[in-house]
Amino acid sequence: MINMEKALHIVDQYKDLKGGLLECLHELQHIYGYIPKETIDITAEGFNISRAEVHGVISYYHDFRTKPHGKTVVRICQAEACQAMGSRALTNHVKEKLGLDMGETTEDLTLEPVYCFGNCALSPNMEINGKLHARVGQDDFDQLLMKEIES
Repeated sequence: MINMEKALHIVDQYKDLKGGLLECLHELQHIYGYIPKETIDITAEGFNISRAEVHGVISYYHDFRTKPHGKTVVRICQAEACQAMGSRALTNHVKEKLGLDMGETTEDLTLEPVYCFGNCALSPNMEINGKLHARVGQDDFDQLLMKEIES
C-alpha cells in the first residue's frame, strides 16, 4: 500500500522549485523503488500540469519506472557503438540465461535496454544494480551475475 501522505509531502516539497518535477519524481522513485501510478494524479495536481505531461517526463527518462523492479537489475547498452562491439550477441546470451526479454521483470530479475551509458570507447557496456561494467563478454556476464547474486 502506498503511503499517500508521504507522497503528498514530497510533491509539496518540490512543486514551487524551478525544475522541481524531475527532483520530485526522483524522490518518489527513491522512496517507493518506482513511481506508483497512484502518485501521478497528485503530482500533476501539485505542479498544475496534466497527467499526460507527468507521464511524458517519466517515459522520456529511462531511469524512471512505474512498476517495481526485480532484486537484480541488468541493463545492457543497445546503441550503435556497443552493437559494433558485440552487444547483440551479449544481449541474446543474457536473455537466454535469465529467461527474460528486454523490458521484462520478475521478482528477482529485471532486464532493461539502455541507449548509451556514455562509455562507448569501452563497449559493450552493461550495468548490474547500478554498477557499470565495460567490455563485457558472455563469460564476464555469467561471472558478474553470480557475484551479484551471492552478495
